[in-house]
Amino acid sequence: MPIPVITGPTAVGKTALSIRLAQRLDADIISFDSRQLYRGMDIGTAKPSVSERADVQHHFVDELDPTEPFSAGAYARYAWERITELRSEGKRVVCVGGSTLYLRALTRGIAHIPEVSNVTRLAVEQRLVEEGADVLFAELSRVDPQAAATMDATKTQRLVRALSVYQETGRPLSRFHEQHESPPFAFKVVVLNRDRDELYSRINQRVDEMLEQGLIDEVRRLLDSGVPADVNAMRTIGYSEPVQYLRGEIEYEEMRRLIKRNTRRYAKRQLTWFRSDGMNVWLPASTSVDELVEVFEAEDEGNA
Repeated sequence: MPIPVITGPTAVGKTALSIRLAQRLDADIISFDSRQLYRGMDIGTAKPSVSERADVQHHFVDELDPTEPFSAGAYARYAWERITELRSEGKRVVCVGGSTLYLRALTRGIAHIPEVSNVTRLAVEQRLVEEGADVLFAELSRVDPQAAATMDATKTQRLVRALSVYQETGRPLSRFHEQHESPPFAFKVVVLNRDRDELYSRINQRVDEMLEQGLIDEVRRLLDSGVPADVNAMRTIGYSEPVQYLRGEIEYEEMRRLIKRNTRRYAKRQLTWFRSDGMNVWLPASTSVDELVEVFEAEDEGNA
């Protein structure tokens, strides 16, 4: 059977179903959530609870400090190594998460992109502040139209990365993606989905629950512990808005509204990305474990 992968938009219900599947298969869970990696970021990432992790061993959860840089490429290499180790011990794995870049790297492979110096990256970031994203995106469209065609101009982190690589090496980022390292395993990706209104309602409810559980205190603790507000882990939905609130830049209800709105928009982008990949199997979030196992086993028979 190919390695089972469960994904879907935020708040769709991946965690609960994946734990039941892992228990059924007597498997460990390999997370590909780019923020659950970080210690101390629990409430805002909807991290599996302590009891859920006691029921099923989770990997790539609570393994890094928020200040430690990490990338989709690094994740894929470490995840392939971890899966190899677990399988050599006779263990099965189920991969679960919603970070599309990590998912793509894990299941499709990675490009060998050189590291960019801080000098180059900071120079591009300064241009972003002074000239704006539209100017930089227009420049990227000229020097690397292939890379520009795959990204949203508002996703400035990827924009800065692509221009930094070009300025550092003189070669377009898309050229490096042609040097591809394929994954050592076969994966089968199932996308869970719900009716849009139901999904958005779950997102709104989850945000309210996060705030009731102490999201503001969690963000305050991270800042007080020395985690800078501008590290990548903190510049994400559910953390950047509370930072604004704690700085007195927005009111509490505006913060709540923005987290809900930004999370809904993120879910929409996730769904768009999943639909662009015709190889995924789409299932309703209400799918039972028995039905899910049948899907993965049917793929296994098809590959036999």
